[in-house]
Amino acid sequence: MNRIDRLMGMLTLLQSREFVTAPQLAQQFEISVRTVYRDIRAFGEIGIPLGYENNKGYFIVQGYFLPPVSFTSEEANALLLIDTLVHRFVDQSAQKHYQRALNKIKATLKGSQKAALETLQSQIRTLKHEDGPNIDYLSTIQAALGQRHILKIDYQNYDQQRSQREIEPIGLIFYDLNWHVIAWCWLRHSYRDFKVSRILGLELTAIPFRKSEHVAISQYIPGLESYLNGLP
Repeated sequence: MNRIDRLMGMLTLLQSREFVTAPQLAQQFEISVRTVYRDIRAFGEIGIPLGYENNKGYFIVQGYFLPPVSFTSEEANALLLIDTLVHRFVDQSAQKHYQRALNKIKATLKGSQKAALETLQSQIRTLKHEDGPNIDYLSTIQAALGQRHILKIDYQNYDQQRSQREIEPIGLIFYDLNWHVIAWCWLRHSYRDFKVSRILGLELTAIPFRKSEHVAISQYIPGLESYLNGLP
């Protein structure tokens, strides 16, 4: 990757995150941290204001306007593949948000790129073995995760028993062809794995999490993986 492409890639990464550290940039672009510092200085020399916060990293100063991001044909094709999976593996709430985002991306493409993308789109399909439940919850669960607000759910377990619960979600995991929300359950006073397709009703409250500290989802996953690997 030449330096111009690398600088554009760094700029895109900085636009996509609140903070990015020098080691993260070095790992992403396979360069040394010293080279990252030189590239950061280059942004200042061309008038792109970057800020820095200790223990957090670099960020683009708020209010600075950046021109629309352009996409290569290969990048657009990769997004198209993801689009087909979105319609297979996420619910209606996430589909509509993704589709709006994809339309904005398509608007940045050249005419020839759009034509090629439309042709490719007609040639890619995913097949469903069966229709999943007509749910609309993933976006609400994501909002609860981001805002750290309690969710109230009407849940039906494997034995068809229903219960009303207040949960504090710590993560979303996709396995066994289903989405699962991992959350602290105030009914059971423990972390539980809730299959999203078994949620019969859901309400995002304005109540902040009451539990002061939670385990990270990365700490929860190894136990889940061990359990799944032990299944026949």
